[in-house]
Amino acid sequence: MAKGFDCAAPLTKTLAKKFREGGYEFACRYLVPSGWKRLTKSEAAAISAGGLQIVSVFETTANRALGGRAAGLTDGAAAAQTALAVGQPAGSRIYFAVDFDASAKQMDTIIQYLKAAGETARNFRTGVYGSAAVIEAAMAAKACTGFWQTYAWSKGRKAEGIHIYQYDNGPKGLGQPIYGVNVDLNQSSGDVGWWNTLTTIQQPDGWAGEVNDYMLNKEDANKIIAFIQAAYMAAGSAESRTEFHRLADELRKASGQAVDGEK
Repeated sequence: MAKGFDCAAPLTKTLAKKFREGGYEFACRYLVPSGWKRLTKSEAAAISAGGLQIVSVFETTANRALGGRAAGLTDGAAAAQTALAVGQPAGSRIYFAVDFDASAKQMDTIIQYLKAAGETARNFRTGVYGSAAVIEAAMAAKACTGFWQTYAWSKGRKAEGIHIYQYDNGPKGLGQPIYGVNVDLNQSSGDVGWWNTLTTIQQPDGWAGEVNDYMLNKEDANKIIAFIQAAYMAAGSAESRTEFHRLADELRKASGQAVDGEK
């Protein structure tokens, strides 16, 4: 189980590092074209440099999914365009929010919205955020491949097969204050579809499978870097030392660390 959080407030590299040092592995942020809570390219880079993975969620209004297929087609295209603009790699996932207590009568419209969003969010996998009832309906309809459940409106139920579980929204749903930021607490159980700006998710032609959400362990990376540093010291030319330095920095990037000399 990986520990994470979602928040509306933008994050800095310093904040991301604090959360990472506190045992958090991912941050869920809003992938929307405009507004104060939107994820920007510079913020995505800062979160990544701070050592956190990013989970993208598209939400303009809480009940946007009630716009059905037409809204889904529009939002899927907008989400994909925004994802590319902030540096999100193809093959990762975008979750679409159903942020209200949806009724059984509304499920068909919600499913139409999710399926349409998946059609136009080209090159990205799609998922849904919502209650247990929404998650189960989306699963049954095969409307998307990612499932992020909130405990809100779920009446104590937890759906099977979810990828993220939001288990604490704080007092009155306003979040828990951690490091000066109000956050909702989450945990993942794998195949989240998260991403960062330091690595690229590459898939073969015709790919229609799953992505392995993997980041090189910091401790393992530093052990390898120690061997590279020994080779650097023994190198007989400036060209060799430059190459060893580059390789060490690539390992730092792959493990979410700042490159040598970066603050």
